[in-house]
Amino acid sequence: MSRKLFIVGTGTDVGKTYVTGLILKKLKESGRRAGYYKAAMSGNERRRDGTLIPGDALHVKNVSGIDQPLEQMCPYIYENAVSPHLASRLEGNPVRLDVVEKGFREVCAACDYVTMEGSGGILCPVCFDEEEIWLEDVIARLHLSCLLVADAGLGTINNVVLTAEYMRSREIPLKGIIFNHFHAGNGMEEDNVRMCEHRTGLKVLACVEEGATDLAMDEETLASLYEL
Repeated sequence: MSRKLFIVGTGTDVGKTYVTGLILKKLKESGRRAGYYKAAMSGNERRRDGTLIPGDALHVKNVSGIDQPLEQMCPYIYENAVSPHLASRLEGNPVRLDVVEKGFREVCAACDYVTMEGSGGILCPVCFDEEEIWLEDVIARLHLSCLLVADAGLGTINNVVLTAEYMRSREIPLKGIIFNHFHAGNGMEEDNVRMCEHRTGLKVLACVEEGATDLAMDEETLASLYEL
């Protein structure tokens, strides 16, 4: 039976995909069968034949070296760089939870460790017009625990604490925090680590520096975050 973990961000462009790629790379290099999944991706480019390229999935696949087929990684792919609910309003093909769950179960059947990446932050609307679905509904449907990715810079204390408190109020399990865009020796960013740990009661499990090609976390510690 596979072990699972959901990667949620404090918002858009904090580096969830970048960090997720490093996570899967670490799992694969430790000999574990690692898989990736995302319910919906927006802001994707088209191939010459007009089909959309799942950009986040392609990045994770290239960084991690996993051999999982791209078409298995995400059931809903949109061109417009907006939230999935608006992208589907513009392009059609709205997200359905049963389709997301079916694809997720297929990845779980093929892999021992499945990392699912969210879209935007915890309050990202995934579908709205046909059915009201928020990112937290996807997490609840699949019974997942989460790891929070945040930017290490200015404003992160507010973003981390608000996200953690909201998730706690909704009884969404949160395992810890990873800081991205971290600069070792930067006093403000190092203080952000301390303040976020103090205010949330969560541990900052790793700090990812700009251009990092490896996740500075013990492989057994990483694997222990995943739950059946």
